[in-house]
Amino acid sequence: MTDKASAKAGGISRRRFIGAAGALGVAATAGGVLSRPLRSHATAGNPTKIRLSWTEFAACHSPVAYGVSEGVYARHGLDVELFYQGSSGQTLIQSIATDKTDAGAGLLYDWVKPLEQGLDVKLFVGSHGGCTRLLASKSSGIEKLEDLKGRKIASYDVASPPKHSFQVALAKAGLDPERDVEWLNVPFDLVGEGVGRGEADALAHLDPWAYAHKKKFDLHEVYNTQSGVFDGAVCCVLGVNANFLEANRDAVRRLAEANIELHEFAAANPDKVADWFVKNLNPGFPLEDIHDNIASWDLHNHPVGKELVDQVEWAADDLALIKVLDPTTNSRELAERVTIDILA
Repeated sequence: MTDKASAKAGGISRRRFIGAAGALGVAATAGGVLSRPLRSHATAGNPTKIRLSWTEFAACHSPVAYGVSEGVYARHGLDVELFYQGSSGQTLIQSIATDKTDAGAGLLYDWVKPLEQGLDVKLFVGSHGGCTRLLASKSSGIEKLEDLKGRKIASYDVASPPKHSFQVALAKAGLDPERDVEWLNVPFDLVGEGVGRGEADALAHLDPWAYAHKKKFDLHEVYNTQSGVFDGAVCCVLGVNANFLEANRDAVRRLAEANIELHEFAAANPDKVADWFVKNLNPGFPLEDIHDNIASWDLHNHPVGKELVDQVEWAADDLALIKVLDPTTNSRELAERVTIDILA
């Protein structure tokens, strides 16, 4: 068992307990029309307002929006308002750092470099694992990472998290992730077309787009961020503005508990979350695809405390391996500095 898998197995009981205790109260059906920004008011007491950044059409954020619509955050004494900051993870992160929003959900690989550079944000809870895929055309003969040597891989940005993820996997498989493969930078919406037209042999992308490309172009799934070296790794993590945290620590704790509850609910009820997401956000993907996406992720993987520190350290080591981080950065010190044990 890998270190990541060991940490996942060792901490699951506490996460499942929190999730099971809360998920029983989540409404079974979804309804209403989504407005922008989406907001849910607590029904009693003095709710704490939290402006939460998210990526609206990323299916892995669907539990967050479902929780706002169905009053889950409200039952935790929170008045959560969702703000769409665009498809770029860096834009989302900067919105938190510049006080445009208070907290947000983003890919861990997106968080680490800005945090190394001094971003005044603390990571406090993970959401899930496995929303990124490496796919190849069946005619390419690519079955495993080693088969990608000398091949072309399409991705949507020179520093996208999918590219970084599979550069790490390639490096750990003994390949040079820059010299042994050729990376093609293509528009976000055209990653699949590059493989479909034969301009690339493989692609690296996020769900739901990756899953849609897999079906449309009949691609083979070579790797994903639940398999191999990513077994037990968290994919998306919530961060909070440090000043907001200092003034509202208990509210951030309740936000973490609600996040865990929602992802446990989504794990048990992917049909309900998918149905709400498609009906209210009209993401342009069929209900079956969104359901299959949600059901395929590790929604029990939401580390807090030491488990989260371990995950950030591993991510920092991974990014140092592919020369994204400064080689002098101490990954453990970085992980301890940029996380908060919010449930302690």
